[in-house]
Amino acid sequence: MAKMEVKTSLLDDMIGVGDMVLLEPLTEDSFINNLKKRFDHSEVYTYIGSVVISINPYRSLPIYTPEKVEEYRNRNFYELSPHIFALSDEAYRSLRDQDKDQCILITGESGAGKTEASKLVMSYVAAVCGKGAEVNQVKEQLLQSNPVLEAFGNAKTVRNDNSSRFGKYMDIEFDFKGDPLGGVISNYLLEKSRVVKQPRGERNFHIFYQILSGASEDFLCKLKLERDFSRYNYLGLDSAKVNGVDDAANFRTVRNAMQIVGFMDHETQSVFEVVAAVLKLGNIEFKPESRVNGLDESKIKDKNELKEICELTGIDQSVLERAFSFRTVEAKQEKVSTTLNVAQAYYARDALAKNLYSRLFSWLVTRINESIKAQTKVRKKVMGVLDIYGFEIFEDNSFEQFIINYCNEKLQQIFIELTLKEEQEEYIREGIEWTHIEYFNNAIICDLIENNQTGILAMLDEECLRPGTVTDDTFLEKLNQVCATHQHFESRMSKCSRFLNDTSLPHSCFRIQHYAGKVMYQVEGFVDKNNDLLYRDLSQAMWKASHSLIKALFPEGNPAKINLKRPPTAGSQFKASVATLMKNLQTKNPNYIRCIKPNDKKAAHIFNDALVCHQIRYLGLLENVRVRRAGYAFRQAYEPCLERYKMLCKQTWPHWRGPARAGVEVLFNELEIPEEEFSFGRSKIFIRNPRTLFKLEDLRKQRLEDLATLIEKIYRGWKCRTRFLLMKKSQIVIASWYRRYAQQKKYQKIKSSAIIVQSYIRGWKARKLLRELKHQKRCNEAATIIAAYWHGTQARRELKRLKEEARRKHAVAVIWAYWLGLKVRREYRKFFRANAGRKIYEFTLQRLMQKYFLEMKNKMPSLSPIDKNWPARPYLFLDSTHKELKRIFHVWRCKKYRDQFTDQQKLIYEEKLEASELFKDKKALYPASVGQPFQGAYLEISKNPKYKKLKDAVDEKIIIAEVVNKINRANGKATSRIFLLTKNNVLLADQKSGNIKSEVPLGDVTKVSMSSQNDGFFAVHLKEGSEAAGKGDFLLSSDHLIEMATKLYRTTLSQTKQKLNIEISDEFLVQFRQDKVCVKFIQGSQKNGSIPTCKRKNNRLLEVAVP
Repeated sequence: MAKMEVKTSLLDDMIGVGDMVLLEPLTEDSFINNLKKRFDHSEVYTYIGSVVISINPYRSLPIYTPEKVEEYRNRNFYELSPHIFALSDEAYRSLRDQDKDQCILITGESGAGKTEASKLVMSYVAAVCGKGAEVNQVKEQLLQSNPVLEAFGNAKTVRNDNSSRFGKYMDIEFDFKGDPLGGVISNYLLEKSRVVKQPRGERNFHIFYQILSGASEDFLCKLKLERDFSRYNYLGLDSAKVNGVDDAANFRTVRNAMQIVGFMDHETQSVFEVVAAVLKLGNIEFKPESRVNGLDESKIKDKNELKEICELTGIDQSVLERAFSFRTVEAKQEKVSTTLNVAQAYYARDALAKNLYSRLFSWLVTRINESIKAQTKVRKKVMGVLDIYGFEIFEDNSFEQFIINYCNEKLQQIFIELTLKEEQEEYIREGIEWTHIEYFNNAIICDLIENNQTGILAMLDEECLRPGTVTDDTFLEKLNQVCATHQHFESRMSKCSRFLNDTSLPHSCFRIQHYAGKVMYQVEGFVDKNNDLLYRDLSQAMWKASHSLIKALFPEGNPAKINLKRPPTAGSQFKASVATLMKNLQTKNPNYIRCIKPNDKKAAHIFNDALVCHQIRYLGLLENVRVRRAGYAFRQAYEPCLERYKMLCKQTWPHWRGPARAGVEVLFNELEIPEEEFSFGRSKIFIRNPRTLFKLEDLRKQRLEDLATLIEKIYRGWKCRTRFLLMKKSQIVIASWYRRYAQQKKYQKIKSSAIIVQSYIRGWKARKLLRELKHQKRCNEAATIIAAYWHGTQARRELKRLKEEARRKHAVAVIWAYWLGLKVRREYRKFFRANAGRKIYEFTLQRLMQKYFLEMKNKMPSLSPIDKNWPARPYLFLDSTHKELKRIFHVWRCKKYRDQFTDQQKLIYEEKLEASELFKDKKALYPASVGQPFQGAYLEISKNPKYKKLKDAVDEKIIIAEVVNKINRANGKATSRIFLLTKNNVLLADQKSGNIKSEVPLGDVTKVSMSSQNDGFFAVHLKEGSEAAGKGDFLLSSDHLIEMATKLYRTTLSQTKQKLNIEISDEFLVQFRQDKVCVKFIQGSQKNGSIPTCKRKNNRLLEVAVP
C-alpha cells in the first residue's frame, strides 16, 4: 500500500469529517456514512471531541511506523489527522507535564480490536518516554508481558481470532521525568470453562496449540506430550488451525518474552509442565463399577494417562486416583467419605483442570508483577490501560457472558458519568453556560444485576448458600419472583403475561435488556459456575505434590490450615473486583477509545452498516456527540486559533503583537460573526455551530489562495530581478575576462617575436665562433698526426731490431735443449724398460680412483638417516673402500640429523631408545607404543582445581601423572588410583578426593614384573622390611605401561645409581602382606572385547585373561 499522505491539521484536506462534533447535519445515517467514507479510504480513526473511535481494518496499515510516532510526538491533539497516537500523546503529556494520573479505557465488542489498541498505546508510550539501559529494560519488560498473557489468556472465537478471555488492567508507573519505573497488572475473570469445553468453531487457549506446534521433540518428550492435536479431548479439532496464525513461531515468541520478563528456566519449565498436566487431564476417562452395598462407583479406564500426570506433577498415583473416586465431607468433628459416580468423577476432573489452569494464570500475573513492579519508593505518576472483554451476544450465553456483559454495563456507566462530568467541568472551568442534554442512563440495568438485596448476583449467591436441593431451575424461579416486574428483565415464567406466547424465549432462559441490546441467557450451569467448587480431596492431593509450583497453587490443601468456611462465590468476587476497578478509574483522568467491528467475517474492506449501527447505538456515540454539541460544537485554545485564522484580518496579519485572546476578539469582530455563535472562555474560544467553523475554513481557504497568488507574484518578480542582476554581473565579468585574454594574447605574440630575433642573433654568433674553433682545432690535429707518424716509424724500426735479436737467442736455447735431451735419453734408456709396467699400473689405478670419486660425488644419497640407498660398487678391488665410505657417510649424516634436535627432543628419543632396549622383542605391547609420544603428565594437576589438595601435598617435580587401576588381591577387581612419579618417590592417590594412599621412596623399589603379552598389567616389588612394604607389593594396570616402566627405570637409575630389574614373564609372584600370590597370564576370548580381565582362582593364584 502506498504511504499515506501526512496532513497538517484536522481540518485540512480531510476525508469526510475527522471530528463527529463538526458533522452537519447530525443524524444516525450521516454518522454511519461518515465512518464508512473514512473507512473506505483507510481512515480508521475518528474523533468525538477527545474520544477516539477505532474501526478494526482487519489488515495491516502503514500508519504505526517510527516516523508516525515522531510525527505525533508533542503535537496538539487536533493538530494532525485523527489517530490513536494523538490520544496516547495527549494522555502521556498530561501525566508528565500536569502531574495528572491518566487511564485509557478501551471498550467495544469482541473482535473490535481492543487488544491491538492497547498494544499500540503501550508501544507509543514506550517509544516517546526516556531512554537509558534501565529505562529500556523496564519498557521491554512491560511490552513483553503482553505475548505471555495473550498466549495463556486469549483464544480464537467465532468473532475474533485473538479474543481476550480475561480482563486486564495495567497501571504503568512513571517518575517525575516521565520515565517508566514499572507496572502492576490486574486480571479479571478468566474464562476457565473454555479449558474443558469450547463452542463449535472456537479453540482452547493459544498456549496449548503453541506448545504442540512449536516445542521440540525432546521438550515434548519431557512433557509426555505428542504433537497430534487429536490425541487430546480438551482441544477442539474443527478449528485447531487458524489461517494466518503461526503457532510454532508464537511459541518461540512466548518463551523469549518469558525470559525477558524475568522468568527463570526452572519456572518456565514448571509452567509448561502444569499446562501439559491440564491437557492430559482431559484424556482421563472413567467407567462405572457397582459396589457390594449397591452404590455406583467410578474407576479410571486407562491408568497410563494418570501415571504420566503423576510423574509430571510429583503426586502419588494412588492419592490422585482416590481423589477422583471418593469425596470426603467434613462437618465440625465428623468426616464422611462417599463414592463418586461417573458423572461426578468427570465433574471433578474438569473442575480440577479449570482450577489448575485458572490458578496458574493468576500465578503468572503475580509473577509478572514481581518482575515489572517499580523498585523505588518515590512518588509515582500512573497511567492505567484497561483492555477488558467486550460486550458478547452469542447463540448460547451462559454465566461467563452474563459476568462479561455486567462489566461492560459498569464501564458504560462510568463512561457516561465521566464524559458528562468532563464536559460540565470544562464549561465551568472556562466560565461557559451549560445546557443539559437528555441521555440514557444504564444505572437501572447495573442495579438489576448488582443490587445487594434484589440483584441477580445476590439472588444467585443466596441460592448457592441455601440448604436443600439447589438447581438452576430453582434459581430461575427465584428470579421470576423477585425481578418479574423489572422493565429490563424478561422470562417465560415471569408474572408479566406479555412473554407467555414468545416462543423465542425458552422456559430455561431469561433475557436482559442491556444498553447494547437484548441478551438471552441459559440458566444451565449458573449455580455450578458461581459455586466454583473443587473437592477438598483434590485440593489436598495437589498440595501433596512434590512439584513446587502446583503445591503453591493449592494452599488450602494443607491439612494444618483446613478452613471449613465456604469460599466466596465467583460472582461476588467479580463484583468486588469491578467495584475496585471503578473506584480506581474514577481517581484518574479518563481517555476513551471506542472500538467498532465493521463486519462479522473478519475480512478487510467490508463495512456492514447494520452491524456498525447497532454498535453505535449501544455505545451511545450519538448521545456523546450531542453532549459535546449541547453547548458548543468546537473549542480551541486562543494561540492555535489565532495562528490558524490570523490571515483573515489585516490587523492580525502577519504578526499580532498583543495577547492571543485580544487577537481572536479583533479577528472575530473584523469578520462580523454573530455574537451568539461564539463565546470567549478563559483559555479557549468556543464555537456553537459547525457552520460557523466551516465558514471560517472557507474564508481561510480563499485567503490562502489569495496569499498564494500574492506570494507567487512577488516570487516571480524577485526571480526576474535576480536573473537580470545576475546576467548583468555575468556580462561585466565576461567582458573583463575577455579584455584580459586579448592583452595576454598580444603580449605573448610580441614576446614570441623577440625570442625568435634573439635566437637568430645568438645562432649567428655561435656559428662564427664555431668556425674559428674548428680552424684552430684542425691546425692542432695536423701537427699531432705528423708527430705520431714519425714516432711510429721510429718504434717499428726498434721493434724489428729486437725481434731479430730474440730469434737468434731462442735458436741457441732450442739447440741446447735438444742436445741435453739426447744425452739424457742415451743415459736412461737402459732403466726405462724395467719400470714401465709399474708406472702404467699406478697411473691407471690413479685414474680409476679419480673416476670413482667423481661418480660418487654425483650419486650421493639423501641426508635422511633412514635412507638405505647407496651407489653400486664399480670395481671389486674397491669393496672395502666402498663399505667404509658408506659407514662414514651414514655416521656423518646421523650427526647432522642429531644436531637439529632440542634438549627436550633428545630426552624423548633417549627414553624411546631405553624402551627399545628394555622391551623390544620381549613385550608384545611394545610395537604399539613406538608411535605414541611419551607425555608423562596426562593429568593437569596444577590446572585442575579438583586436584588442588594433591598439588599442595606434592612439592617435587612430577615426572608422570596417570590414572591406573589397582588390582585387589581379594577379588581381582580394579580400583582407580592416581599414579605419581617424582624424582624421589612413587605415590598412589585417590582419584576422587586426591588424598595420598601410599608413598614409596625409589630406593625401596626392587623390581618391576610384567607379562610378555599385549596387556597393561605390571607389579611393583618393594624391598622386604621397608616401611612401604608393610601392605605388600602393588599390582597395577595402565594404558601407558611402556612409558611408565621406562620412566621408572631411568629415574631409579638416576637417583640410586642402580639399574632397576625389569622382569618379563607370563608367571610371577607378588607379595601381598604376608602371602605370596602367583599372577598367571593366559590367552582367552573376552566378553568385554579387547579388555584383559583379572580373576581370583584361589588364595595363591590370580589369573589374567588376555585376548
